[in-house]
Amino acid sequence: MKSAPSANLLLLCIDLQPVFLTAIADGPTVQRRCAFAIQATAGLGLAVAFTEQVPQKLGGTAAELLALVPQPIVYGKSTFSALADDGIRESISGRGVEHLLLCGIETPVCVYQTALAALGAGLQVTLLSDCVGARRADDARVCLDALIRAGVHVLPSETVFYALLHDVRHPFFKNYTQLVKTHG
Repeated sequence: MKSAPSANLLLLCIDLQPVFLTAIADGPTVQRRCAFAIQATAGLGLAVAFTEQVPQKLGGTAAELLALVPQPIVYGKSTFSALADDGIRESISGRGVEHLLLCGIETPVCVYQTALAALGAGLQVTLLSDCVGARRADDARVCLDALIRAGVHVLPSETVFYALLHDVRHPFFKNYTQLVKTHG
């Protein structure tokens, strides 16, 4: 993962809606790992945003996850790639985001398409490998391999957040290690 200035980094949580969390393999684990990533990102003072696939029909983001962010940014969408939605793409661009961290559902569909679109838009992309899920693990593996070949950094969330902390003297380090223990 190339380092990016913190202000230019955004954790984009893709479609963490209960309807999808119950449909994927190991949904509770994915939700727990995404909660860890959301809390770590918020604790570092970095931006967190959520997408919701057709929320008027499928419902919104899991309330437990939204509650982890004081003022969550939530985007509804009908496209599979979050960046194929003009409003989301323009909002992310307007925030000066240079590096997207991605977590969410579903790896072979929305996560995959969003990662490729972000690369195409000139963004650095890091996919948090322990914070994504799919209905079929084999499909997810193939897509993660393809994303790596395309230039996406695919790394475990703890690796990414330790890289962002950089030093045990970081003011958030002690709280972060507690998150690691709680969500480990």
